[in-house]
Amino acid sequence: MPSTLSPSTAPAIRGISSMATRQVLAELVAAYAAGAGAGAAVAIESVGGVDAARRVLAGEAFDVVILASDAIDKLIAAGRVLADSKVDLVHSGVAVAVRAGAPRPDIGSEAAVRAAVLAARSVSYSTGPSGVALARLFARWGIADAIAARLVTPPPGVPVGLLVARGEVELGFQQFSELINLDGIDVLGPLPAAIQITTAFSAGVCAGTAQADAVRALLDFMTSPQTADAKRRQGMDPA
Repeated sequence: MPSTLSPSTAPAIRGISSMATRQVLAELVAAYAAGAGAGAAVAIESVGGVDAARRVLAGEAFDVVILASDAIDKLIAAGRVLADSKVDLVHSGVAVAVRAGAPRPDIGSEAAVRAAVLAARSVSYSTGPSGVALARLFARWGIADAIAARLVTPPPGVPVGLLVARGEVELGFQQFSELINLDGIDVLGPLPAAIQITTAFSAGVCAGTAQADAVRALLDFMTSPQTADAKRRQGMDPA
């Protein structure tokens, strides 16, 4: 039987996401509450993607989860996300950053990025899907062993850009959406098209939620054309 609770008295929708989508989700949730959601309460916790997936897999109670597409697929396979609920929200690319005011290496070509990585005193990338792809790229370039001692792994939930801003990392690679609003860094630009790493971020309704209909309504809004500008403002493309 459908709930008769009004949006203002219904329980808050509780969600979890990776850090990469934190800013765009905050903007979309606010727009939803101000418009189509008519004051609906939505609380989405953003943490490291690996940690988020682990918590959902362990059975922690969430209504919605937003992670990289392949992570959502794994949660569906494990029975933690409803199989028919997956929707793609955004596509996100990787950018490169240095500390504000630091020398700006050329990243205009694949060869230039490779040279910049080899020249950097320290390099960092995320532990999420883009970081896995970068590790494979460095291995393909044949430089993985040469830079291994200079790689700095960020703690879970700590943006690479923050390490760059602190001066702990000279060259940082991360989702553009995680760098765009961060003080203390200069974003050199996106990776060249030949080596750009694009991650699709998707959402799904968590199995066992009592608010499946409310979550689906939220996701309908988040995938609607009217959210495209907000996604672009946060450094992502609509899926």
